[in-house]
Amino acid sequence: MNLSQEVRVGPVKIGGRNPLVLIAGPCVIESPEHTLRVAEKLKEITSDLRIPLIFKASYDKANRTSIHSFRGPGLIKGLEVLQAVKDKFKVPVLSDVHETNQVELAKEVLDVIQIPAFLCRQTDLVLAAAESGRVINVKKGQFLAPWDMEHVVKKIEFAGNRKILLTERGTSFGYNNLVVDMRAIPILQKFGYPVIFDATHSVQLPGGAGSSSGGQREFIPHLARAATAIGCEALFMEVHPEPNEALSDAATAFKLAELPGLLRQVIEIHALVRSFPSG
Repeated sequence: MNLSQEVRVGPVKIGGRNPLVLIAGPCVIESPEHTLRVAEKLKEITSDLRIPLIFKASYDKANRTSIHSFRGPGLIKGLEVLQAVKDKFKVPVLSDVHETNQVELAKEVLDVIQIPAFLCRQTDLVLAAAESGRVINVKKGQFLAPWDMEHVVKKIEFAGNRKILLTERGTSFGYNNLVVDMRAIPILQKFGYPVIFDATHSVQLPGGAGSSSGGQREFIPHLARAATAIGCEALFMEVHPEPNEALSDAATAFKLAELPGLLRQVIEIHALVRSFPSG
């Protein structure tokens, strides 16, 4: 197994021989109250299990299928909610940017700036995010081979930023379907940076529900365990108290009450894999 360099996100260390990290939260900020409730529960779960937490939620879902879909509160109000999460629960926060002009405000709050999968080849956006000095998480585009991510990595490095995270989230396989090629994890690790596995977006059926994306939530635990066994250094999961009522990505949100059981399994798998000699 290839060991990546360590990337620090506040007190959280990702990569190297550090423990598995959880990046989790609702797909979108539905309301301040809902976001804080989910963050509180995640903090409680991860503290009990001693797994480092980075909280995630989008302030704007700019790539929804339908013009009528809920997008979130927007940049200003959304960052205020994420700042409240940071202040109250003392956890790093992550969200995605969609335009270069969002980076200046986002970097004042976000510990990790995420580049969405659909935008991972947008050079100006990648460079603007990299120049912020924040940790950059890039979702591998559904349309890219894992080795093509080397060019994205080089763009970030060109901007002088080596605080890079790479996320596997499935590859387009015909119409309205994604599959996960687990070979992508060790391939991405060869670039030297921690690799995250997005266990919830990877079971999406993009546009599969007509005016929204469908999904196969039942496969989330299977893929999470498999990716951990292969050697991913963090899991990315969208969680919700009542997934079917989620305002975004309802078909692939993982039920919050079921999270502790899955985390216990992947923590043990990760520890076992880390006990093997590297290489």
